[in-house]
Amino acid sequence: MCPDADPSQSHRIESGAGQISEPRINNRIRVPEVRLVGPQGEQVGIVRIEDALRLAGEADLDLVEVAPQAKPPVCKLMDFGKWKYEAAVKARESRKNQSTTTLKEVRFRLKIDDHDYNTKVGHARRFLEAGDKVKAMIQFRGREQQRPEMGVRLLQRFSEDVEDLGQVESAPRQDGRHMVMVVGPLRTKAQQAKSGGSDVVADNEENKARAKAKNERRARKTQQRQERVSTDEKDVKPLSNSMADYLPDELKNL
Repeated sequence: MCPDADPSQSHRIESGAGQISEPRINNRIRVPEVRLVGPQGEQVGIVRIEDALRLAGEADLDLVEVAPQAKPPVCKLMDFGKWKYEAAVKARESRKNQSTTTLKEVRFRLKIDDHDYNTKVGHARRFLEAGDKVKAMIQFRGREQQRPEMGVRLLQRFSEDVEDLGQVESAPRQDGRHMVMVVGPLRTKAQQAKSGGSDVVADNEENKARAKAKNERRARKTQQRQERVSTDEKDVKPLSNSMADYLPDELKNL
């Protein structure tokens, strides 16, 4: 390991209680001499442990063992408390940005109707948009197992209907009564989180455009209804108690 090694990658101390991943510091370093590295990464050289501890005390820093397997071990002068705090912050940020991809399942029947098929495709598209993988599965019944080419065609149709959101990671393969294909998202959850701001703006603009178009359609329909049904007094015909008044003209003369 190089002299500038990170303490986070240091040794683990074996003990009866288990393993401790934290590096040895200051008086816990029990070796006669060490290869000393300064706080800015400068090479001091091989010094006695007493001299290294004295230099650490004079600089108000800690002596941290960063490469215990080296001969002699490599130690660095640093503010160990500050380093631990920064390492904890980095770990929290890493966990915050970490995302797990879930494998969702969508099941089809070989003779599925268009309505059910479109519903299944809608579910799959939502899964892919969320950054999850989709396992498309066809269940064969009875003699349907003798027609695997029909299942392949159905899964190919499915992959084409979601190709703008996902790509095939595992081609269709038959396993007994089932045929399976896996589709992965084009954008992972981490990528979606990174570009989340621009996506939110785009979604807001799209929602506004949809709302505007919906209001315009509603206004047109209202206007058409008003044109079909006139409320002017001159267009209103008086009611009659005689059924003959409502007969067509050609039937009134019979």
